[in-house]
Amino acid sequence: MALITMDGVQLEITSVSAPEESRAPQRQPIVFLHEGLGSVAMWRDWPAAVCQATGRSGWVYSRRGYGQSSPAPEKLPPDYLHREAWDVLPALLDRLGAARPVLLGHSDGASIALLYASRFPVAACIVMAPHVMVEDVSIESIAQARDAFQDKSNGLRQRLARYHADVDGAFWQWNDAWLNPAFRSFDIREDCRHISAPVLAIQGVDDPYGTMAQIDQIPLPQGQITRLPLQGCGHSPHRDQTQLTTQAIAAFLAPLD
Repeated sequence: MALITMDGVQLEITSVSAPEESRAPQRQPIVFLHEGLGSVAMWRDWPAAVCQATGRSGWVYSRRGYGQSSPAPEKLPPDYLHREAWDVLPALLDRLGAARPVLLGHSDGASIALLYASRFPVAACIVMAPHVMVEDVSIESIAQARDAFQDKSNGLRQRLARYHADVDGAFWQWNDAWLNPAFRSFDIREDCRHISAPVLAIQGVDDPYGTMAQIDQIPLPQGQITRLPLQGCGHSPHRDQTQLTTQAIAAFLAPLD
C-alpha cells in the first residue's frame, strides 16, 4: 500500500502485478473501483485473483474519505459519482499512466466506471451491481444500513472500522448522499448511451440494493453489452459467487488481449 498525493489530497493506492508468464505490454491494466463503503483493504485478495486469471496488472485505490485516504472535508454532494468519474478519476489515471484501462467497479464504483466510460476511452468496462438509476429498494436498504450503523449491538460500525481510518466519515458521507432527497433524480441511463467500449454487467438476483433493472436498462446494444444475472447472489458478486464472477471476467476479457 502507498499514498499518492493529488491536489493536496492523499489517496491510498496499491498495485497488482500481472503473472510473470503472461505479461504483455498491450494488455491494459485493470482499475478496481470500490463500493460506497469500500476501500483497498475491503477488496481483500480478489483483485490479485482477477489479475492472475486475466494475465493483467491492476490498480486498486480508496476514494477520498475511505480506507486510509485523506478524510473528506464535507458531505458528498448529490452529484458525487459524476465528480469522481469526470474529475478525480481522469486525473488519477493520467498520473498512473493508465490511458485506456479496463475499469472494474462494484456498486458506487460501477456507476463511476460507467460514467467515466461515457466520456473517456476504456478498453472495457466491467460493472457489478451498478446503480444506473435510483430504485425504492435501494433507498429502503440504505435507510436500513443507517439504522444498523447506529445500533451498537450489531457490530456494523466496528466491522467497518477495520477498513477505514475515519469510519464515521466514510459511512455518513455515503449514507447522507443517498438519503438526500436531491439524489432521487440520479439517472445515468442516457450517459451510458455514449459508451463505445464492451461492457460486462453482473447483477445478483437477490441484491437488496437493486433489481435486475439496473443492468437490463443499460441502453447498449447486444454484442456490446453482456448481461450476467447470478442466482444465489446478493449485492457483492465477487464475494457471494467468487468463482463464477472471476471466470466470467476472465472469459469476457480474453478476446480483448
